[in-house]
Amino acid sequence: MPNSTAKDFAFSCNCGALRGAITAAGAKSATHTVCFCHDCRAAQLYFGQPDPAPGPVEVLQMLPEEIRIDGGAEHLALMQLSPKGMLRWYASCCNAPLAVTTRTPKFPFAGFIVKRIADPSGLGPITTRGFVPQPDGKQSHEKLGPAVKGLISRVLKSRISGSWKNSVFFDPNTRQPVATPVILSQSERAAFYK
Repeated sequence: MPNSTAKDFAFSCNCGALRGAITAAGAKSATHTVCFCHDCRAAQLYFGQPDPAPGPVEVLQMLPEEIRIDGGAEHLALMQLSPKGMLRWYASCCNAPLAVTTRTPKFPFAGFIVKRIADPSGLGPITTRGFVPQPDGKQSHEKLGPAVKGLISRVLKSRISGSWKNSVFFDPNTRQPVATPVILSQSERAAFYK
């Protein structure tokens, strides 16, 4: 395996105004997945990204505290597909999607968009495929075990150590998101679910 796993993984938005890195430890404990769900596709369309369908969105499931922003934090913005939807973080300077988190830092989860990572070659293989379309129109998961096991072990580690409090996405004092979300209305959202 390449020695790149010992290095942090640099990332940036499309225009480079917002940049940062995922720690080497964060990448090592992460689960490399792909997601075919309707929400991931809708978010890509909302942000003006190429339509991933019929393919998936590639995601690194990890702890939020393993993500740092080295510049351009003022461009960190937030969207929700619905009032109770996941928090979808992006760079307002160029509409580049960055990550998805839960609505509370107390459940430390981030699904980082792999496309933002400059050199993802050291991330290791994709282990889980979520919401894979089936011939009957339904969706199923492939090799869900690694994702579930990784999520549980990461959340426990973060909660026990208290590191969940150190997220770039949430204010450490108020535990509120660092940006005010744009929340799509039902009619706005419908345009992205085709």
